[in-house]
Amino acid sequence: MHRKKILILLLVTAVVFVVLAWPAFAEEAAEEHQSIVYNTIWSLVPPVIAIVLALITKEVYSSLFIGIVSGALLYANFNPLNAFDVMFSEGFIPALADSWNVGILIFLVVLGTIVCLMNRAGGSAAYGEWAAKKIRSRKGAMLATFGLGVLIFVDDYFNCLTVGNVMRPITDKHRVSRAKLAYLVDATAAPICMIAPISSWAAAVVGVVEGYDGFELFIRAIPYNLYSLLTIAMIIFITLKNIEYGPMKIHERNAVLYGDLYTTPDRPFEGQDGKVSAGKGKVIDLVIPVLILIVLCILGMLYTGGILEGENIINAFANCDASLGLSLGSSLALIIIIIYMMARKVLTFNECMECFPEGFKAMVPAILILTFAWTLSGITGLLGADEYVSGIFKGGSANLLFLLPALVFAVAVGMSFSTGTSWGTFGILLPIVTAIEGLGGELLIITVSACLAGSICGDHCSPISDTTIMSSTGAMCNHINHVQTQLPYALTVAAVSFVGYIIAGFVHSAWIILPVSLVMMLAVLYLIKLLTPDKEAALNGKANA
Repeated sequence: MHRKKILILLLVTAVVFVVLAWPAFAEEAAEEHQSIVYNTIWSLVPPVIAIVLALITKEVYSSLFIGIVSGALLYANFNPLNAFDVMFSEGFIPALADSWNVGILIFLVVLGTIVCLMNRAGGSAAYGEWAAKKIRSRKGAMLATFGLGVLIFVDDYFNCLTVGNVMRPITDKHRVSRAKLAYLVDATAAPICMIAPISSWAAAVVGVVEGYDGFELFIRAIPYNLYSLLTIAMIIFITLKNIEYGPMKIHERNAVLYGDLYTTPDRPFEGQDGKVSAGKGKVIDLVIPVLILIVLCILGMLYTGGILEGENIINAFANCDASLGLSLGSSLALIIIIIYMMARKVLTFNECMECFPEGFKAMVPAILILTFAWTLSGITGLLGADEYVSGIFKGGSANLLFLLPALVFAVAVGMSFSTGTSWGTFGILLPIVTAIEGLGGELLIITVSACLAGSICGDHCSPISDTTIMSSTGAMCNHINHVQTQLPYALTVAAVSFVGYIIAGFVHSAWIILPVSLVMMLAVLYLIKLLTPDKEAALNGKANA
């Protein structure tokens, strides 16, 4: 009831805002339509509305839809009929017609089908029984999840869905909350890809840097990518020392003490999450399909990058179309896995075909959220939000070179959080950074790394980010629960990274900056542990059991 009152209040406030603001926005655009709030602070209103509503109401679909409606109204200069047209002609239809987005949706559905095949064959159940003998503690389950996330470094989308689906039965058995699993998956997706030279992310960075050797710039920026590196250190430290804080503590306490993996009543994946068939399968019936999927997805990306035309591996990754590559690789993998299951006689042809609708149904929540998020991102782009943010940054950066890394990091975090896209953020900011007069040498490397780190950080925190949504899907966790529990952890790393980049503006050495930042990170986490010793005692005792 309380949430309904808040939602009604916000809706009434939005209506009052529209009525009062109408005179200010009453002018019609010139010949070619352009919103009169284009490239102004008002362009950031739609994503802010969606994010705030999602965090308050814990209901993501309506929150994103209201954000889309507000963006369409702003773009149409508050003409309701035009706004309704814009929602579809400039929003939903282009989002679903975009070849990149369609490729990701195909990959989602195919992966859902493959997971269903492994479950129905009994491979997941057999792997769970084997892992139960090898992984005997919560720490082991979480570190194994982290390790698998690090190994699958080629692409963050592939990482999010594969790691969550493979490790979920093991973490469930050891009473790791779904929110914690989603955090582990998310924190080993984009942050790992951004420090992996052979990945779709490295390819994206190389593609937007002009006037420099993009690959060399990416490699030299890795030691300064504080957010990615400190996130990895944080996962290891909080796992080994049993440190939990913020909303995550409640979720972990309920999981450990009461076996409640969800905490909140909203459980969008209930009925699909813990029921894996014993079947005829063995561990090999999970391991072989996963290996087939990984190998063919990598080959799919190399194929789209021109490996058959004579390109070397690095250039093939740099030129690849990750969306198309994942679609090609996963679809071919699905065909081979079906043949494999039938040859092993663990599934019949009819049973394999029944997995198609089941796999699609399992991915419906992610498909809906992604569709809304892509639409909101597209309409926000029509309002010129990216130009507004980059314009502010461009105007004030030249005279603050020593604070430039920290400034770039902060701007990238805000922009990535608001738009839900790290690729779009560094795609806009990197050309600006590399064009700043007087910026060169090691300071250029540090600033480029700050841009990449900030893009990752904002994407990691944002409820409308693709990777955040897919991490929730892979872990089968309520999306808003994942966002709320992850946010304090991400902000902790972000704060330490920001201080680290301030120091880096004066001390241009990774050998100093990285160890100092790491010490600051561990000190903050140790202080948090000291401030809550009694409350953690029961949880730690159970966790170590």
